Amino acid sequence: MTAIADHDSYIAAAPEAFRPVLSHLRDLLGDALPDAEEMTAYDMPGFSVGGKVVASYAAFSRQVGLYFLAPAIAAHAEEITEAGLKATKTGVTFSPRKPIPDELVTKLARASREHAAD
Repeated sequence: MTAIADHDSYIAAAPEAFRPVLSHLRDLLGDALPDAEEMTAYDMPGFSVGGKVVASYAAFSRQVGLYFLAPAIAAHAEEITEAGLKATKTGVTFSPRKPIPDELVTKLARASREHAAD
């Protein structure tokens, strides 16, 4: 995808199969982070608090990536594994056919928000 201006543009430019998942993630993150501002960075839509990116998401050719501050991923590593998902230091990837559980998205977003203040 080319550089994006906002969340709507990013979701609209994503492959059709990914759009519902991306829209749902946007809604979940917005609800979990009511004080955050929508923004874009590194060609991904995200949410920032006090100028610090605390959550972002992206569509790739076969999977979706959801990114948070590293301490949030570490704090929920066991839950991520139990959900059958792959994680890196700052992200979780999943297939649009087997999305990340909503509750886990909310927990990760809130944990990332807490660590942004550190």
